[in-house]
Amino acid sequence: MGVVSISMPDELEERIDTFADEHGYTGRSEVVREAVRNLMGEFEDKRLEDRELMAIVTVLFDYETTTVEEKMMHLRHDHESIVASNFHSHVGDRYCMELFVLEGRLDDISAFVGKVRATKDTLSVDYSVLPVDDINMFT
Repeated sequence: MGVVSISMPDELEERIDTFADEHGYTGRSEVVREAVRNLMGEFEDKRLEDRELMAIVTVLFDYETTTVEEKMMHLRHDHESIVASNFHSHVGDRYCMELFVLEGRLDDISAFVGKVRATKDTLSVDYSVLPVDDINMFT
């Protein structure tokens, strides 16, 4: 098994150690391996391939970190072919939320979500994906 060295804030390292202890993991390596497998598997769902999809992506960040909002604007423009809608809202006294509605193929949505997740200083990135042709089963 290879060894990978990563850097992370001390607070996150402590959270991983606490999580490992509380959930019976043998250590932080086991937690990180499982997290990586889950992250990589998110967009490897064969049921989503070759289908038109819709996705909702929400991003939370501190408004004083102005570079996040600017980066979200650039992402919106760089991916305008799949961004159907974008909404910005203030949350509480110091946070902002960006909500994106996407329509497109799995690879394009995955690339967009990956770039959002890679944006420095985001506090939270959540998303959901639904095949457009599955919407009819709810009506």
